[in-house]
Amino acid sequence: MVFKVAAIQMCSGVDAAANAEAMDRLVREAAGHGATYIQTPEMTGAMQRDRVALRAMLKGEHDDLIVRRASALAATLGIHLHVGSTAIGLGEGKIANRGFLFGPDGSKICHYDKIHMFDVDLDNGESFRESSAYSAGDTAVMADLPFGKLGFAICYDVRFPDLFRRQAMAGAELMSVPAAFTQQTGEAHWEILLRARAIENGMFVIAAAQGGRHEDGRTTYGHSMIIDPWGKILGEAGGEGEAIVLAEIDTTVVSTTRAKIPNLKNGRAFTLAELPRASGDFAA
Repeated sequence: MVFKVAAIQMCSGVDAAANAEAMDRLVREAAGHGATYIQTPEMTGAMQRDRVALRAMLKGEHDDLIVRRASALAATLGIHLHVGSTAIGLGEGKIANRGFLFGPDGSKICHYDKIHMFDVDLDNGESFRESSAYSAGDTAVMADLPFGKLGFAICYDVRFPDLFRRQAMAGAELMSVPAAFTQQTGEAHWEILLRARAIENGMFVIAAAQGGRHEDGRTTYGHSMIIDPWGKILGEAGGEGEAIVLAEIDTTVVSTTRAKIPNLKNGRAFTLAELPRASGDFAA
């Protein structure tokens, strides 16, 4: 099936209402270009590194401004709208980094909680402890939609290929990777990771990203991308600011690509042989 998709690049600030307005404007523009599946980036609702301020603005899923606005937008425009993620209060101080997919009638099809937490110390002095604020998800999600089977990942999940492989083996033809990649890691790894996940699984990858200098002081890499199963970049945004990346997708390309390189079928179970430690004495 041939259809048009859009990856929305944003530079979300700390004000959820302003971010909701930006999302609304960009989604309407993308739909005006014919996109019927539209994806926004990770943390569409707010980029807020101050944990106290973040918790103060949290709402439950049914009261969240971004969730309500996205549901109404999907219904108004008759599209599948995928909010890459937003922070959702779970009660008792817990937070989910949660993505939402809404159908053309505005109903929620599913949600996905980011599984892998970004807990890293970069050599440029930046340090992140996502697990200090967010509760990790424990369930992979795949939606069977009229235009194809869509798998879900968020940002740091892209570094864990088994998440993608298991969904590909279950029939996923498209994979979503909304993100807020840091500038340093994005420059080094963003494109190559996305293309690798597309190539090794023979699937389309749609990755809407945050891009630019945010109000909370962070800088994200941008470069939202749509990639085909052969690893070709069908569309890419720049590194800073808002953008709409559009591409036509033909899901029959998935089956033809997987027929050419049938690695999903050719995989085999194996054991790992652990050899005894060598003595290191190679003297004659």
